[in-house]
Amino acid sequence: MAERKTHKGDGHRRRLRERFLNSGLSGFHDYEVIELLLTLATPRRDCKEIAKAALKRFKTLQGVLEASPGELCEIDGLGPVNIFGIRLIKEVADRFLKERMLGKDPIRNAREVFDYLYYNMKDKHRERFKVIYLDVRNQILAAETLFEGTLTSGAVYPREVVQQALTHRAAALIFAHNHPSGDPKPSPEDVAITRQLLFACKVVGITVHEHLVIGDNRYFSFADEGYIADMNREFERYGA
Repeated sequence: MAERKTHKGDGHRRRLRERFLNSGLSGFHDYEVIELLLTLATPRRDCKEIAKAALKRFKTLQGVLEASPGELCEIDGLGPVNIFGIRLIKEVADRFLKERMLGKDPIRNAREVFDYLYYNMKDKHRERFKVIYLDVRNQILAAETLFEGTLTSGAVYPREVVQQALTHRAAALIFAHNHPSGDPKPSPEDVAITRQLLFACKVVGITVHEHLVIGDNRYFSFADEGYIADMNREFERYGA
């Protein structure tokens, strides 16, 4: 019987997989996580240098997962099957994080909103404006990105936000957008947009609980800083 040929990297792959099975990704470097993923579609090739090249190009593990297929093709050694695997893992993770929150305990504070959204919104090259739709118990009905690009009053349409809220039969909303600069301090435009949206929602009986600006591992809460309460009082004085 012919003896099975072994690849010089077989032992390394086996050790990586044993580490993962024993303790998950605890203790793994980001390049090792990428390497482990690449081995699933690359049975007879050393993936360490490919993983390191991808991490160097896209800076972070999240950057690799969020890279477009065209960008991933620029990495020497990444083939169509590897790229499919990376995209699949990213989409499965996004769906898991979204569905894990649906129907769970009510959202109670800004930190819970931040924890829910951070890994989906950090490190973006463009601003994204998300809306979380809540029922009367503040449980999540749905969450979606409504706008993308520089956040201005001309880019965010209160009518569309209200229409989507009514479609989801939401009783309350939470807004969130990211600052690619990493600094979550709101701009005057952010404040103006929040006021416009809150007033439009109040007209149809929908409550705005929060607008969270997400930066680099930190956030600014319009509710915690008193902006939401002030805007509600302003509406009662002038907008009712």
